[in-house]
Amino acid sequence: MAATTDPRDVAPPTSRQRKPLLPAGTDLVVLGLLLAGFALLYVPSWVGLASTIWATDEQGHGPIILAVSGWLLYVRRHELAALPVRPMGWLGWPILLFSLALYVIGRSQDIITFAIGSQIGMLMSFLLIFKGRAALRLLWFPLFFMLFMVPLPEALVAAVTAPLKSAVSASASAILYICGYPVGRSGVVMTVGQYQLLVADACAGLNSMFTLEALGMLYMNLMAYTNPVRNVALALLLVPTAFLANIVRVMILVLVTYYLGDEAGQGFVHGFAGMVLFIVALGLMLVLDRILGLFLPAHRKEPKG
Repeated sequence: MAATTDPRDVAPPTSRQRKPLLPAGTDLVVLGLLLAGFALLYVPSWVGLASTIWATDEQGHGPIILAVSGWLLYVRRHELAALPVRPMGWLGWPILLFSLALYVIGRSQDIITFAIGSQIGMLMSFLLIFKGRAALRLLWFPLFFMLFMVPLPEALVAAVTAPLKSAVSASASAILYICGYPVGRSGVVMTVGQYQLLVADACAGLNSMFTLEALGMLYMNLMAYTNPVRNVALALLLVPTAFLANIVRVMILVLVTYYLGDEAGQGFVHGFAGMVLFIVALGLMLVLDRILGLFLPAHRKEPKG
């Protein structure tokens, strides 16, 4: 007589099996050499940025972008390993040499935009040399997202930030004046009561809008929308959304200074207003996404497995 198995002794199937740290068949020697070489080149640059540019309000998003990009690359490691090997060395090696040259120029001439930006081309060359075009299609977003951690040229930031600050301060002062507050403005200097406030770059500059645009791009990627019209529309709407969020931030600082004094406005609450900036921008982005959903279907990508 055949033996029977008690159903209680059978382990229930799991909906998601825990994946190993590294895909099966990974060449540990090659992987280790690539990681060591990449770290040798770029970790010193990251450490330098952490104590300089990334320590400022304007570029404080840099390490967050780096961490998120690394996580996005890590979670796709098994999909990358499963791709067929169709190397494109004829394209990958020139990109690698160009990225190395860009890195050398950036480090030797202290052009941080070149030194940090070259890491994107370096990763692209690795994918092309070892896997091919399909790897770039798979990992295009993490590589694109890394652009937001590259420090912008100071000349560009200065040229764009000046009119942005003027527009933000003018809009904020006009709204507060309509609401009955004793607000005046001269350029980017706002007067409320007996206090004067200077609209700084961190409050209304290009970098803050750049950061908010990165937040929107990450949101769209996590939502896995495949409707290109909806994605482009939301990306374009993020620019005025970031502008409006900056206006709200400046208005909050003005009101805090008016009611609580200059010390409160320039102290702890100034840092809290930065958090409010992203909360307001995220809320507006969700509202815009919902409105776009009424006219443009999302066409979300189905998860694999």
